[in-house]
Parts: sequence; C-alpha cells; structure tokens
Amino acid sequence: MKALCGLDLPVHADLLVGLETSDDAGVYRLRDDLAIIQTVDFFTPVVDDPYSFGQIAAANAMSDIYAMGGRPLTAMNIICFPVKTMDISVLQETLRGGLDKIKEAGALLVGGHSVEDSEFKYGLSVTGIIHPDKVLTNRGAKPGDLLVITKPIGTGIINTAIKGNMADDKLIREVTRMMSTLNSGPVEEFDNFRISACTDVTGFGLLGHACEMIDGQDMALRIYPGKVPIISEALKLARMGIVPGGTFRNREFRKEYLIGADKIDNVLMDILFDPQTSGGLIIAVKRDEAKGLVSRLIEKGLAASSIIGEFIEGPAGKIILK
Repeated sequence: MKALCGLDLPVHADLLVGLETSDDAGVYRLRDDLAIIQTVDFFTPVVDDPYSFGQIAAANAMSDIYAMGGRPLTAMNIICFPVKTMDISVLQETLRGGLDKIKEAGALLVGGHSVEDSEFKYGLSVTGIIHPDKVLTNRGAKPGDLLVITKPIGTGIINTAIKGNMADDKLIREVTRMMSTLNSGPVEEFDNFRISACTDVTGFGLLGHACEMIDGQDMALRIYPGKVPIISEALKLARMGIVPGGTFRNREFRKEYLIGADKIDNVLMDILFDPQTSGGLIIAVKRDEAKGLVSRLIEKGLAASSIIGEFIEGPAGKIILK
C-alpha cells in the first residue's frame, strides 16, 4: 500500500470495494443484481510436488473470491518459469493441478500469461460473481458478533520445515490437503446465517488479518488464543525455532494493536502471526448463530472450525488477547 501513496486512485459509484480498506478483492457492480469480484495472487512453490503446488496456488487465489462471499467464474494462469534450467514437465504438472482445482470450484480457465524468469512462480487472476447486496468485506463486524475460523493455523511454519527437509511425508500430505482445500464450503452456508464480515488468513497471519477487521473501527476484538486451532506439529517445530521470517515482520508491524501479548507464550505468539498459505476464513457472525455455523462447517468436513473470539465495545482498533 505504501507504493500507492500519493496516487490519484479512481472512484466510481459502482466500485463497491476498492483499495481503501486492504480488502481481499475488488468488487464492481454491473447491474442491480450482479457484481464482479476480481483478484490476483501467485507465489513460489511451497511444496516439492508440482501437481500439489498447482492445487495449492489455485485454491489460494480463489480464496479471495470466497472471502468476499462470492463464487469464482473464470481464471487466468500467471506463470514465471525458468525454461532453461527446469524441465517443462514441472510446469505441465503444476498447470494440471491448478486446472483440476479450478474445475472443482466450478470455474473456467480462459487463458493466462507467462514470462521467462530465474525463479518459478505460479498463480491465478480470478473473476467471480456475487449479488451486490451480499458482498462481504473485512470491515463489517459489529460489537457482539463472534469470530469463527475454518482451518487450523501453522502452515507457514510447516512450509519452512519442508524447505529445510524437516517434515516427514505424513505431515507434508496433511498440510498439502489443508492448503489445497477450497474455502467454498463456508460460503455455501452464508445464506443460512447472519454473517457481517469475512476475510481469509494468509500472509499477515491470523492476528494480522484480525487487525484488518477492526482497523479504524470504534470497537475491539477479543481473541482467545487457547481456542485457536493449531496444527500440532507446527507447535513442536516453532519450539525448535523453525519460524519463517514473515512472522517477525508481522509481529513488529502489528505490535501496537495488541493488548495482553506480554502474557502469552512467545511461541504461541509466533504461531498467531504465522504467515499462512491458502489458510481458512475468519468469519464474523451473530452471537446466537455462531455455534450453528460451526456445527455446519464441521459436518462439511472442516473439523477444526471453532469460535475463537468476539467483537466488543472497547479500545478502538485493538486486539485483546485473553
């Protein structure tokens, strides 16, 4: 966002969500009953298997559409590939994994763009659709709402362990399954519950994205660290010092937003700021419907779904850890 400072950003009555609130995607109203959602994301491989990397990268890119409450419609590949030093079969398998995940989402691959690069990167530009009245943003929660998470955290730590050959095959399979799971399941339930805000947990970690939900708002968010679902192996690895560099940058950037962090175990704080790849959603839902939402998510196979916090009247824009 610093790079955008001083730029004359466009405004329009039909631009429902733009750059102002660092939301997951942009939303533009085409007509009274239809809006498009646009997003883009790509990154370097987080696992060794090309097919799995393709699935994870595609799920991660489409997650921003789900975080706005919409559904993916079309996707375009974004490829940076070292054609002179890496076998083309690696790219083919990555694209096959991405395409299979796009199909699973019910979307269509309509093209893409590739450049030769010294480092392999892959992702998607995605367009989704939604009714304008059903758009969810990261800043819509109200005091009294509860916060629900849909996936466990700790993938950043485990991905760091994978790069260092410190993760066994079972753990790699488990975390690959988590990261490649679409966030479509929760969205399928949104019409049945009073959802007020939503975002996905990615590079800024759980607490970083939670801060975005109350940034500039006249309320606080109390989070119960002991209720946050954590991949058990991530806790063990973090205690060994296996923590990605992004964790420390996340902690430093948001430290002034936290109350009670000094009373929380330092390793647990690392995990709460662990940068996730294709993490779950965090959803603000009315208090009396939160347990029902969690039950439905568990029934859909999202076993880690949990209530982890509540929005309260309190110090504006602060996260209270208790």
